[in-house]
Amino acid sequence: MLESPPLTPPPPRVPQGLSNLVELKIANNDYISYLHTRTFTGVKKLVRLDLSNCNLFNIPDRIFIDSPALKEVLCFENHFRRIPGAFRGMENLTHLYLERNNIEAVAYNSLLGLGGLKYLNLQENRINVIHDGSFQDLMRLENFYFNDNLLVDLPRHAFRGLARLKMLNLGGNLLTNVSRTWFGDLVELEVLYLDRNQLLHIEEGTFENLTSLITLHLNSNNLTALPLPVFQPVYLLGRLFLFRNPWACDCSLEWLKEWKESYRLVRDIPCASPSSVAGLDLSEVAFARANGTCVDPGELNLTTAPSEVVAATENRFHSLISKLMQQEIREEMGNGSESLRNGTLPDAREQLSAGVGGHRAHASQPVLCVVAAWLVLELIGWSDMNHCLACT
Repeated sequence: MLESPPLTPPPPRVPQGLSNLVELKIANNDYISYLHTRTFTGVKKLVRLDLSNCNLFNIPDRIFIDSPALKEVLCFENHFRRIPGAFRGMENLTHLYLERNNIEAVAYNSLLGLGGLKYLNLQENRINVIHDGSFQDLMRLENFYFNDNLLVDLPRHAFRGLARLKMLNLGGNLLTNVSRTWFGDLVELEVLYLDRNQLLHIEEGTFENLTSLITLHLNSNNLTALPLPVFQPVYLLGRLFLFRNPWACDCSLEWLKEWKESYRLVRDIPCASPSSVAGLDLSEVAFARANGTCVDPGELNLTTAPSEVVAATENRFHSLISKLMQQEIREEMGNGSESLRNGTLPDAREQLSAGVGGHRAHASQPVLCVVAAWLVLELIGWSDMNHCLACT
């Protein structure tokens, strides 16, 4: 391996006599801002070239014409605003590192002729546009890093033909919607990153062709719901990351709770709404049923098991009766004290008549409340009565 000393101007071309050179590193050199078209002439056996962390703004188109054996090129941390045309047609290239540049778009012809490419890294650029068909020649691509760019949307068939892709990282972009057409050809995909976007919606059937998917990252988005049809079918999913989303833990997520408890492949699904379960994990939310139909926790203010709800409801009901009776006694004592303060003492007939009539008048209201409450209990059941009392 030949390594150029850092911070020294490179020669206009690789010195002669290095026809057997396999690896060349001229990285970490601010003096390298330009390469001559014939820089690598004569090094036909060159396999690995490191041009990372230099001051390059472009690479001449035909610079690698005498390097047919080149398989790995590292060009990260330069100043490219587009993917250099020098890489087109390099059929033996397997690894291309272009992360942390200033690339703004991927044109339809940027990656033409790279049929042997297995690893492509475009992370941490400024890419906001991908033209349709940009990746059509990358039929052997296995690992694709496209995270931490500025993508708001993708072409309808962005990854068509990438049947061998095993890892796709789209995290850290500005995506709000995931289309079911994006991943249709990715039958060998094992790991998919969609984290740290602004996702609000995932179309039904988005993952239906991902028959090899093992790990899915959906964390750190704006998702509130995840309907079951979005995930049907997911055959071999081993890990699912859903944390840091404002989940609405209503009946639409009941399937996810059951799936989580059955397979234990997902953790940390914090509820943001409804208010009765905000701050709880989905696993802590109890979904009640009325006539076999799920009832949202927001409608019942319910987070405990049904048996506990019945006990709590009974306690509150008895407490209400006790309060009503105590109120009646206080009123009777108050009326007696008032009579004594006024210095009046009714005769026996008046006292008996007043006592019976007064007792009926005071007792009628709590008795009616008790009867009405028991009728409500008989008609709508204990769990719904709990909701009624909670609203009082």
